[in-house]
Amino acid sequence: MLLAKKCYASDPLEDFYKYGELSDAEIHQKHQGDLLYGDVEFGLTASNGNKESTAFKLKSNVYQDFAKWRNHFKLDALYREESDNDTGQNEVSASRYFVSGQGNYKVGQDNASLFLYGDYLNDKFSGKDYTTTAALGYGNRLYEGLKNTIDFDIGPGLYLSKTDKETELAQGKPRLKQGQLMRIALQWERNISKRTRFNQDVSMEVSLSGLNDRLISETALVSQVLGGVSLKMSYVYRYNSQPEEDKLKVDTELGATLVYSF
Repeated sequence: MLLAKKCYASDPLEDFYKYGELSDAEIHQKHQGDLLYGDVEFGLTASNGNKESTAFKLKSNVYQDFAKWRNHFKLDALYREESDNDTGQNEVSASRYFVSGQGNYKVGQDNASLFLYGDYLNDKFSGKDYTTTAALGYGNRLYEGLKNTIDFDIGPGLYLSKTDKETELAQGKPRLKQGQLMRIALQWERNISKRTRFNQDVSMEVSLSGLNDRLISETALVSQVLGGVSLKMSYVYRYNSQPEEDKLKVDTELGATLVYSF
């Protein structure tokens, strides 16, 4: 109890921040049977001057945890619009929407599971109308310590993408591409302190049909600010081995956003 402690502490906020007291597994256990739980991340920036711009980012991780199934749904949206005061014209400079869902069927008493995964990406500036993948396979925990947990998923899947109409293609080259892939995903979580958590998520899809390989990596530090609200600093690295003509292979994003957990 607080009354049994000294009236001072080396860290006056030690008992206020509770972020790192529960591991990822304990959080899932706490919410087992709940219809929905997770977090919502949002960021908004606006600037005025010679050129006005507005950028909006929304991201969420929503879970369902039942006796045999754990479901995970993701949403990641980024929109940016710029306006030139001289011309008065508005121009969209970023528009990306990504959704995914994964269901894990628990096998055994530990962290082993069989998963079914699917995602859909619409990126206006990638040269594609859409990209979608589906995979199934096996997942488990590689390591679990006092402060660290590392989980992985691996399994085969299918890839489907369609090049947009604005992109010129060589004669006879199809706009619709489909093939087989191998999906590998790693999630590393480290509790640095009662305030701060480090997350490293990497997903890689290796084409088995000579098509596009895709890698997405997010490195993040999350620290609680007040109650269920946290501040997140993140770096996202995206790689495509076969981008459309005049597009880059690498796309990076550095951000600071607020995260609300529920």
